[in-house]
Amino acid sequence: MFAAVSQTWKLLLTLTLLGAMLCSVTVRAPREPIERSDLRRLVVAAVILYGVGTLASLSHHGVLAGTIYASGILVCSLAVWLSRGINRDDGPDGDGNGNGPSGDERPPSGPDGLLTFDWDEFEREFSSWSDRTKIGV
Repeated sequence: MFAAVSQTWKLLLTLTLLGAMLCSVTVRAPREPIERSDLRRLVVAAVILYGVGTLASLSHHGVLAGTIYASGILVCSLAVWLSRGINRDDGPDGDGNGNGPSGDERPPSGPDGLLTFDWDEFEREFSSWSDRTKIGV
């Protein structure tokens, strides 16, 4: 009887953690971006939980270690989901001075429904990039 209950809890925990990880990458990103400093705190919290779980494992407290590891995975899944709301144009401090396009942009579709690419614009940007003066040569 005890073995069946133990297996049931392990299965439920596994399904919960897999569900949290799946939701973190499939559920629509939050509308409001989170501050990068808050996101860093979540990641640090997850790493600390993994470290405490390791200490619990080394001291032969398996149930406690599993609970702490599961908490770390849930916090990390939350951080992944919240990170999807960050504007990819943001610079390292989230100030909007990044140099790249948003990761959500897609090229416009052509008349036959296939994606098109503006090769002339690509050539212009590439030539302006390659014409830069080289430093230290």
